[in-house]
Amino acid sequence: MLTKKNLIIALSVISVIVLFFIFSGKEEQSDNIEAVVKQGIFEVNVTSTGELEAENSENIPGPNGLRKIRVYNVKITDLVPEGTVVDSGEYVATLDRSEVTSKLKDIEADIEAAESNFIKEQLDTTLELRKLRDDLINKEFDLEEKKINLEQSQYEPPATIRQAEILLNKVKRDYEQSIKSYKLKVRQARVKMKEAELKLAKSTRKRDDIMDIMNQFEVKAPKKGMVIYFKEWNGKKRKVGSTINPWENMVATLPDLSTMVSKTFVNEIDIRKVTKGQKVEIEVDAFPEKKFEGKVISVANVGEQLPNSDAKVFEVSIILNESDTVLRPSMTTSNTIITNSFDDVVYIPIEALLVTDSLTFVYKKEGLSHKKLQIETGVANENEIIVTKGLKEGDIILLSLPNLKNKLDEEI
Repeated sequence: MLTKKNLIIALSVISVIVLFFIFSGKEEQSDNIEAVVKQGIFEVNVTSTGELEAENSENIPGPNGLRKIRVYNVKITDLVPEGTVVDSGEYVATLDRSEVTSKLKDIEADIEAAESNFIKEQLDTTLELRKLRDDLINKEFDLEEKKINLEQSQYEPPATIRQAEILLNKVKRDYEQSIKSYKLKVRQARVKMKEAELKLAKSTRKRDDIMDIMNQFEVKAPKKGMVIYFKEWNGKKRKVGSTINPWENMVATLPDLSTMVSKTFVNEIDIRKVTKGQKVEIEVDAFPEKKFEGKVISVANVGEQLPNSDAKVFEVSIILNESDTVLRPSMTTSNTIITNSFDDVVYIPIEALLVTDSLTFVYKKEGLSHKKLQIETGVANENEIIVTKGLKEGDIILLSLPNLKNKLDEEI
């Protein structure tokens, strides 16, 4: 009876132990995350966010000649919505005319003053020359009179004749000097009139230039296309309230949508991997279901610092190999630049790696247990790494340390 009782107790203990190991094994198994070793094409990528823009576009400029009339900042007061399709000659924008209008009023006042001065010089010159001509006529008569007196004094005493000769010479010299003076006055009058005329013409040209430039303050499209706001050097787009200047007078652009480019920036750590001609996989955030292919067409040699960032980045341009009517400038893109590719290699997730004293390990599943196995690795990308020795396709490894370390059979 005692033996039977002891047997029942023993069986119960064994059952509890078995159940314990079964459930503890399930718990361990459920907590351990496993991955399968893969073999195939392995790509090393650099990912970046970019923005679409047309490879070629035509600028819609503001007025030409602002420097000529000494206007250096002009505000945009009205602008059609971005994305508006316009035909050649259609309205695009209006610019603030206030400064130019003020200059026009000033130059019109100058013209009025120049006209008054021209008329005054003309009248003064006319009166002065008329007076000189009258004076010359009188002196000519006086000279004739003195000649007659000399002729009539031929039978007079020598002193009287000599006095008549002296008087005639004196009148003659005065007459000749008056002729020279008159000619000089005529030349002076011509110079004065020319100066007044040139001043009036200069002011008139300024007025005509201002009026011609003012007519350009209503900006129109040079050809048919979609209006895209012009992007300044700092990346900001021009809009209502923005200003243009003589050195950068573009208001908007008309892009050629047949060839699109994704402009992106790569950090200084990854830029050494990027070279011209590399294949790129492109996704557009607005249309996640569409995938596009492209290639790198340019890599900046000099880095730059973006606003509100301390990191140095390098500009990279990626041309799309195909066009699509849904693509528009300024759309955000996700670019995956394939910097390297390996055929038929074994690779695993990076999180499966354990590094101890410069040695690399993984936990490989063998039966119901996991073994600590040293491996050799090669090139890595953002998520995975190549295994050159120690694993093969189909092997199962842990992505984290096992929970029940005392049950693991470790090997080095």
